[in-house]
Amino acid sequence: MSLSEERRIGRHAVLLVLNSEEDMLHKLNWKSAIGKVGSMESNKVVAAIETAAKRNKIINSDVYREAHALYHAIMEALHGVTRGQVQLGSVQRTVGLKFAILRGNPYENEVEGEWIAVALYGTIGAPVRGSEHEAIGLGINHI
Repeated sequence: MSLSEERRIGRHAVLLVLNSEEDMLHKLNWKSAIGKVGSMESNKVVAAIETAAKRNKIINSDVYREAHALYHAIMEALHGVTRGQVQLGSVQRTVGLKFAILRGNPYENEVEGEWIAVALYGTIGAPVRGSEHEAIGLGINHI
């Protein structure tokens, strides 16, 4: 099993959320979507990312394992943004995030199957303008 640097799905998700690298994704034949979400409720962040994944046909919402894999990737990314405490409004925090979702096979051997990555980048802080700081999170799960 080999995981070449060119096929590291997490790296590409972070680069996509920070910048656009659509040429490489097209070459790898991966599905992707980017979007933005701001909220004081973590369930709204999850819903925005799930909706984008469904609208862009990154996951098939009729297949449970695909939605389940996406959910776990989102939660892992949120853990990074929220420093392990996936709470927002209940502890007087809000986020303004850009997100990227990628689906593809990060391995050269196709038998390894597809994976999904969710990258989040933006700000988190008190719900007062100027009281936030940057944060980033990444979640990767197999489908």
